[in-house]
Amino acid sequence: MKPRQTEVSIPLQPPERGATPAAGPDGQPRDYVVWSLFNVLLGYGLAYLGCLCFPALVFSIKARDCKVLGDLEGARRHAARAKMLNIICSLLMVLSVVICIIIIIITFTT
Repeated sequence: MKPRQTEVSIPLQPPERGATPAAGPDGQPRDYVVWSLFNVLLGYGLAYLGCLCFPALVFSIKARDCKVLGDLEGARRHAARAKMLNIICSLLMVLSVVICIIIIIITFTT
């Protein structure tokens, strides 16, 4: 009787480094609701960009709902989309503030 050969793999990274960055401490995906709400409120307050930030809030709430229902793959998908939209909205708000400051400086210096 031949001995059975098994394949052994040794992980090169510790378990805490191999975790996905979009996951929380318990392995659940993040939902980014607070960031989305902040973007919507700040977007309406600064430059009326809240309507552009609203889809990020929708996807954040969808991610939270999927997480509560136990659909982790759907939660990850919606959370990734919400994160991308939040990054775009945050950049647009920063860009609009910088443009407004430049316009004010140019107006007062001339």
